[in-house]
Amino acid sequence: MYTNTSTQTIRRFPLALTAFAALLTTVEPAVAAGQNTKADPRDTTHAQKQAPFFTAKDAVLAASFVGATLLMFPLDKQAAHALQDSSTQANRLLKHTTTDVEIITSPGAYIIGGALYAVGRLGKWDRVADLGWHGTEAVLFSQGVTTFLKGVVGRGRPFLSNGEDPGDYHPGKGFQSGDWSSFPSGHTSTAFAAAAAVTNETSRWWPRSVWIVGPLMYGGATAVGLSRMYHNRHWGSDVLLGAAIGTFSGRKMVQYAHGHPNNRLDRIMLSTTVVPDGRGGVAVGSSFQIP
Repeated sequence: MYTNTSTQTIRRFPLALTAFAALLTTVEPAVAAGQNTKADPRDTTHAQKQAPFFTAKDAVLAASFVGATLLMFPLDKQAAHALQDSSTQANRLLKHTTTDVEIITSPGAYIIGGALYAVGRLGKWDRVADLGWHGTEAVLFSQGVTTFLKGVVGRGRPFLSNGEDPGDYHPGKGFQSGDWSSFPSGHTSTAFAAAAAVTNETSRWWPRSVWIVGPLMYGGATAVGLSRMYHNRHWGSDVLLGAAIGTFSGRKMVQYAHGHPNNRLDRIMLSTTVVPDGRGGVAVGSSFQIP
């Protein structure tokens, strides 16, 4: 049993997580200001000077996520019960929105990212292609990290014990069964990777957009994490670590791509063109000189 005070505290978890996600947007203006320096006038999307890859702000953000995850471990059981309480207004709202936000995240993130990339390439809109490709790249990277950790840790999902045993670990079993791949949350890492990538990408060519795009994207990502808890698929600590992996994947993938504009993947995905050669075949070209 846990006290009424503990119950009230845990019931505030959705609000606290939302506020924590909203704070992420305060990092973006400083990042954008440090990165949007003079670029080659022929390429306003790719040629941007970068700040150091890992900054003091990144260290603070990482420490915050690690601290929040560690603090959440002993509260996982209470949080699971709180998110299953249908008497609260927040949970009644989740009941009507959870399925939608999860579908938008997966497979939605891949479909939306792929569509933006395709439209940008076909229409020769470099920024749209950048947004679609780097967002998809961030999601794929975050999923790779998350899937590996799920397999290694082998944590049992909440529904296996009706939310009663957050400490049920079987290392390596996550590679064998999805029921033992709770930690961290893949849907949450995907949602936060997309949120971070889109927020960072758009802030490069419209710095003020961070105050609009950031809250919308991170707010939606937070809703995904809460929905996974509401559906009894993840513990609170799963969601927090998933958010950390996704946030860093999105931020660093975009930062690396623009800091290394001649990287091989971007040359292939953003600069390679296939056109008719006039003799019934095709010619492959690129605006980069591939070594």
